Amino acid sequence: MIPVLLRRTLLGALQIRIGRLPFSTRSPGDVQDMQVQEQIKQNLERGHMTELVRDFLDPGDFYRALRDIGISFFCGVPDSLLKDFCAYVASNEKETHHIITANEGSAIGLATGYHLATGKISLVYLQNSGLGNTVNPLVSLAAQEVYSVPMLLLIGWRGEPGKRDEPQHMLQGQITSQLLDTLGIPFSPLPDYIEGAKKTLNAAKLYMKNHSSPYALLVKRQTFLPYKFGRPTSEYPMSREMALKIVVDSLHDSDIVVSTTGMLSRELFEHRVAREQGHERDFLTVGSMGHASTIALGIALNKPKRQVFCLDGDASVIMHMGAMSVIGQMSPRNLKHIVFNNGAHDSVGGQQTAAFNCSTFRLTEIAVSNGYTEGKVAVTVDDLMTGVQWLQETYGPAMLEIRVCPGSRKDLGRPTRSPIQNKADFMNFLSLNAYE
Repeated sequence: MIPVLLRRTLLGALQIRIGRLPFSTRSPGDVQDMQVQEQIKQNLERGHMTELVRDFLDPGDFYRALRDIGISFFCGVPDSLLKDFCAYVASNEKETHHIITANEGSAIGLATGYHLATGKISLVYLQNSGLGNTVNPLVSLAAQEVYSVPMLLLIGWRGEPGKRDEPQHMLQGQITSQLLDTLGIPFSPLPDYIEGAKKTLNAAKLYMKNHSSPYALLVKRQTFLPYKFGRPTSEYPMSREMALKIVVDSLHDSDIVVSTTGMLSRELFEHRVAREQGHERDFLTVGSMGHASTIALGIALNKPKRQVFCLDGDASVIMHMGAMSVIGQMSPRNLKHIVFNNGAHDSVGGQQTAAFNCSTFRLTEIAVSNGYTEGKVAVTVDDLMTGVQWLQETYGPAMLEIRVCPGSRKDLGRPTRSPIQNKADFMNFLSLNAYE
């Protein structure tokens, strides 16, 4: 447990770091910080009753403990439960030893390549929602029966049984341990205090050394102390929400919208509420990151008389970029792909994506080279107004990339209708022959 003196030091540091923020200006990160502060205060009040005290793992302490067992290479896809640890690694590790991959399966491949070249073990971090992307490389590449590649998996346990979470995380949370069992990967929950974490890491190291295969650590909510990370900055004049409102307000009543995972779908839902509109025109892809464009393709091919607008994000496009090649080859004239590029994993900590550097990463050129008819970039409001009109008038598949600044409104809510309700309303909207 954290000694009393250290707990007091942490409490004082958190009070300085957080301050007294008015509730209306608190972001989800601020709320988490305040919850941690309140818990440390309760710990101090409980004194010697250690069974009532909980601790918080310092990201720096955990990072150094990983280094102590020989891990100095980190890769994966950011997760909200791991954001403080990932922020620490991003701030303290050189770029060649910390790589944010396109998807979780790619991270397994990267960790394998690192092991083949060095003989060392790396850490792969991911949200449990991304476990599906790792199944093939874990089973057919890293498994002891194939190439026998050791690696430590650090998995954010969204939807942990007994904890409230969003609908798309609940089933995944329930089956996470069973899925690891099926894959033959032993696992342990990561303790929230450094002594326990070190013991768990040593046990993981021993297993990986003896079996030369992966081992997993499950990270529960609020395991780590907050660590502030400087988000990527840009000079673009529009926020994603501002650009989204312009796009949505320019669409026709018959147009179909498929929106991607994360903040964008939440902003779309709240904009419809603010305009006193229904939600039937929008399919909110609250899970399945990276698949919004293929969902839109399936709709576009079967509703050829209706325009289908896929509202996507740069991280989502990159995660399953191969979808663009299929869209390009199928060539649906009615599919319009709009990518809001803020160069960041905005929902899980703001870490940079490959699209952050637009001078070397040209998304519209990638789309055209995959068979899209045309691509345009919008930076200003005027660019966007012109771009949306162009998109409505041109044959698809076409892409409009909107470059926006990262970040979102601090009081942004979540959809109040369930995925099943969204599906029913949306399918009813698609079936209306009056628009065809």
